Amino acid sequence: MSNLINTTIKPFKANAYHNGKFVEVSDATLKGKWSVVVFYPADFTFVCPTELEDLANTYAEFQKLGVEIYSVSTDTHFAHKAWHDTSEAIKKVNYVMVGDPTGAITRNFEVMIEEEGLALRGTFVINPEGQIKLCEIHDNGIGRDASELLRKVKAAQYVASHPGEVCPAKWQEGADTLKPSLDLVGKI
Repeated sequence: MSNLINTTIKPFKANAYHNGKFVEVSDATLKGKWSVVVFYPADFTFVCPTELEDLANTYAEFQKLGVEIYSVSTDTHFAHKAWHDTSEAIKKVNYVMVGDPTGAITRNFEVMIEEEGLALRGTFVINPEGQIKLCEIHDNGIGRDASELLRKVKAAQYVASHPGEVCPAKWQEGADTLKPSLDLVGKI
């Protein structure tokens, strides 16, 4: 896997399910605002609905930060609608559910499991310029935590708007940051 950090997202176009409608999504859709792209293996599975529901429960907090969420699997947008219509957890999802049946987007973000035709659990935070600022990839047996993702988005936004500052481990909004300098070397 190559390092995707600070690279610009590759061009794509896909169909998605969003708020009862089928819509088109592209790389251009993600630009101009902060975005979170969350890849998951498949609809109608086990860990996936717990993650998507967790994101749905914190979606309003992401929106307050000007962040849009896009969930992506190699299922079709039709499968996303069927899952949304039948699962209590997925009925809560109000963010965009992108279909990637060809696997093109999944390959662009380097999370495709080729022998299975499924995505790994990949999480990407993308800045308004379309650059990847966070990339995390999990084994498919390990679910993610939306509140931790929210913390990391806040840190990415803080660093972007405060040049010369960095956020230490466990940083929370409003906490002290660091200003790397010669004076700090060996003192942390």
